[in-house]
Amino acid sequence: MPNTIPECSADTDLDEMYRLLDAAGCLVVHDMAGADEITAVRTELDAHMAAAAVKADDPKEFYPGHTRRVIALMHRSPAMRELMMHPTIGQLNDRHLLGNCKKWQLNVGAALEIGPGARDQILHREENLFPYWEPPRPNLILATMWAMSDFTADNGGTQLVPGSHRWDGDRVATPDEVVRAEMPAGSVLVWLGGTLHGGGANITADEWRYGVVLTYTLGWLRQEENQFLSIPLADVLALPADVRMRLGFDRDYGDGLGFYDPSVLLNETR
Repeated sequence: MPNTIPECSADTDLDEMYRLLDAAGCLVVHDMAGADEITAVRTELDAHMAAAAVKADDPKEFYPGHTRRVIALMHRSPAMRELMMHPTIGQLNDRHLLGNCKKWQLNVGAALEIGPGARDQILHREENLFPYWEPPRPNLILATMWAMSDFTADNGGTQLVPGSHRWDGDRVATPDEVVRAEMPAGSVLVWLGGTLHGGGANITADEWRYGVVLTYTLGWLRQEENQFLSIPLADVLALPADVRMRLGFDRDYGDGLGFYDPSVLLNETR
């Protein structure tokens, strides 16, 4: 496997796009969000990001210091909800996940600003959330990172290990196998749940790298972020049905998981 992250444009044929993603375990798709969309997301999250604590680094912690993190994005950013429903990402999720479920759902959303002095995060797999299978696992998760600013190798560009989605769990990546994602704002980094990755070190003097991670998982798995507590129910009921389904406020079609009585739900929220 070449030690590179493949790249393509947003109008690339979906078969080719998924072929590149499946082969390398990661892919950068350019021109997925315009300047107006980026501005809207940043504006909607600005106060929350400004209030986020920036801690000193503890090398024993999974999450590096010198970083701002904001969650509950589906409540805080309508513009991010729109990007969550992007049709290209939806089609890639269909290709990757529907073989193992009737529907897929948002797993977690977080806005991340990596500041100067942040260290490399430990390499990990999104699918480590579900240790009941040994790597390489069945397709459980597809992950995306939306670039709200330019990503470079120096300012915290995400680390990835192309091809590692096919490795056994005990294989450790060597330094020469790790690649850092470099992409302009508006691009999306997509990677498979089995691909080794981690936030990158920021060795610049004054650049903050801004990205939004959205991951998706099978409809019958527990979500990493509890969307039922991250967005008020009244707001959920005001959303279109397809958005509610994507957030997990629906049952896994055909399997009966998550059933409820809609009349009780509506009566109790009046």
